[in-house]
Amino acid sequence: MIYEIYHETKFEYAALVTFSHNIARLKPKNCSTQTLLEHNLQISPTPYEASEYIDYFENTNNFMLIREAHKTLSVTAISKVERIKEEIDKQIKELKECKITFKEAKERLSKFNSEDVLAKQYLFETESIPSASEQIKNYALESFKDDRNLFEATNEFMKRIFTDFKFVSGFSNVTTPIDEIFEAKKGVCQDFAQFAIAALRSIGIPTRYISGYIQTLPPEGEKKLFGVDASHAWFSVYIPSFGWADFDPTNNKIPNEEYIILGYGRDYLDIAPLKGVVQSSGNSMLGVKVNVQRLEEIEEKETLKTQQEQIQQIQSQSQANQF
Repeated sequence: MIYEIYHETKFEYAALVTFSHNIARLKPKNCSTQTLLEHNLQISPTPYEASEYIDYFENTNNFMLIREAHKTLSVTAISKVERIKEEIDKQIKELKECKITFKEAKERLSKFNSEDVLAKQYLFETESIPSASEQIKNYALESFKDDRNLFEATNEFMKRIFTDFKFVSGFSNVTTPIDEIFEAKKGVCQDFAQFAIAALRSIGIPTRYISGYIQTLPPEGEKKLFGVDASHAWFSVYIPSFGWADFDPTNNKIPNEEYIILGYGRDYLDIAPLKGVVQSSGNSMLGVKVNVQRLEEIEEKETLKTQQEQIQQIQSQSQANQF
């Protein structure tokens, strides 16, 4: 499947900004399950200086320095990504056949193994995902028993979050504590991912934050409006002898070819789409517009539009001939 992704971030400032520098992380990954075919980053005002580099977590960062005075900053990324269904299906099949238990995984991770070294950095707390409380740890342990298959336990844990928590936008933001999310049992995809990460790290499972996209479909019979999609987040656990396995608690789903990977890190802050510093005063307003669409759908719409135009031309010529 080939997807076209449009991601626009716009800041409106109350006062004139005389200087700003920002980092954008809006370039989808190249990996075994997807190929980046095209990518274009549009920035307004035009940066005085811009550069691209790969960070520690192998995410692409675009640095931009703007010296032109401005009251609006717009950063738009347009990408085309191919998701490789055969490879995704193969990995999911191997994941479901993985038999390592929770106890066996913990024992292996407690010792030195060269294959596991890099994964262990995802065991530690961060600024936005601190150590989980005993209540959160106990919530996770309801699914993770020593003799239980690690994949099956994680799959059940994902389902419990999906069942126990409600998706409520506007309740939280990037600074809302994990304990508050757990107590209220509500939030958005970012909250569910970070809660899961905190809980799983507390019981010794390396877990990382995944940022990306998933196409949303309108209700049956309704037309999809451009820009109504949103960026998405889920979590990935490290399973010794297998590798990283993704789980989406917002939709109770193992991510398949419908998911596009933007990047990963220890938490949201490691892969925030846009962050920076400005020299100004007053407040700012943030607007985000995201659109995810399969290329086949775009081509079908263009074909239909062309056909309709041709029909209209034929009808117009026919009416002209009658006179």
